[in-house]
Amino acid sequence: MHTTEILSRIQQGEDSTTQFKLDMTDANRLADELVAFSNAEGGVLLIGVEDQGKIAGLDNQQISRLNQLISNTANENVKPPIYPLTEIVSVQDKKIIAVHVRKGVARPYQTNKGLFLTKSGSDKRKMSSEELRRLFATSQRLFADEETLNGTDIGDINTEIVYDFLNNDNPEILEALKNETLPINVVLQNLGLLSDDALTLAGNLLFGKLPQRYTPSFYIDCVHFAGNDVDADRFIDKSTIKGTLRTQYEGAMQFLRNNLRHIPQSEDFNAQTRLEIDERVFGELIVNALVHRDYYIQSSIKVFVFDDRIEIISPGKLPNSLTVDKIKNGLSVHRNPVLNSISKNLLPYSGYGSGIKRVLRLQPDVQLVNDKELEVFSCRIPRT
Repeated sequence: MHTTEILSRIQQGEDSTTQFKLDMTDANRLADELVAFSNAEGGVLLIGVEDQGKIAGLDNQQISRLNQLISNTANENVKPPIYPLTEIVSVQDKKIIAVHVRKGVARPYQTNKGLFLTKSGSDKRKMSSEELRRLFATSQRLFADEETLNGTDIGDINTEIVYDFLNNDNPEILEALKNETLPINVVLQNLGLLSDDALTLAGNLLFGKLPQRYTPSFYIDCVHFAGNDVDADRFIDKSTIKGTLRTQYEGAMQFLRNNLRHIPQSEDFNAQTRLEIDERVFGELIVNALVHRDYYIQSSIKVFVFDDRIEIISPGKLPNSLTVDKIKNGLSVHRNPVLNSISKNLLPYSGYGSGIKRVLRLQPDVQLVNDKELEVFSCRIPRT
């Protein structure tokens, strides 16, 4: 947002799409503002501006604290979570934060206190029963990977990766793109990667130039601990793996190759070696975590290596009525349908629900834990 637009909004004063706040320290009060904008037409929250429009500004410490507060509140205090875009803007030699909130696609939204709020001019109010019924009836309940990301556009797509994908998936479409008989934005929209000129979460994670710029919590944390417990002070190796889902998969696989034992297959000096655990076992589980995790939870996937086991921890418990026994028998529910569809040509993934059965066939002692309280799904692979 340009400085001139900010100044214009400030001069016009607060209304249904513009709100001023000198500062914000309370997550519940911030959630009220985010929910009200999301249930209405969206808007901009300007922090560092007094109610009368005087620009007070923010110092660097306030900005750091507010960025963390906004991120946590949007994920933990708004249901379902939203993805606001924050900007630090210099106005009259003072810094303020502009929080852009889109009109929600999964309305109605509520606070974690159960309040359904909307805008009424420059104020906010509780929504009536009639309004709620209407919104529930017309709501487009999108999957997480179909949500659009504020601040993105088609320029954030790595077209080289898109072309590689289409070369395997649909060469005719690729040829039409090269001949300029089919616009790339139409192709991306049809694939569920672009909507309203913004990248969807799937588009960003699969083909984004810098995916973590817009979704900073979606990456893989890999740590090789010394011993059998999580201890931040006792680790052998660690790596934070960012990038597209394919880059994350390849990075996590290489981390495990580097940190597992390589066992000689004979006593010869130049004997070939094999990993102590079949690559297909942890490869399948890493792919499952990337494709099936809950992207409404702002957290990374964890790949932990201990002396006696590997743990792959995915944010989000199993969806709906799915249970560990059901997935062992091949039943699957597609939490992220766009990722599920497109990953088949980007990752070693079939999408048929056969992955867990294959893992257990290769290594029957793998443990699957659906922790509903912590809202994580863990896979524990014993080491030999």
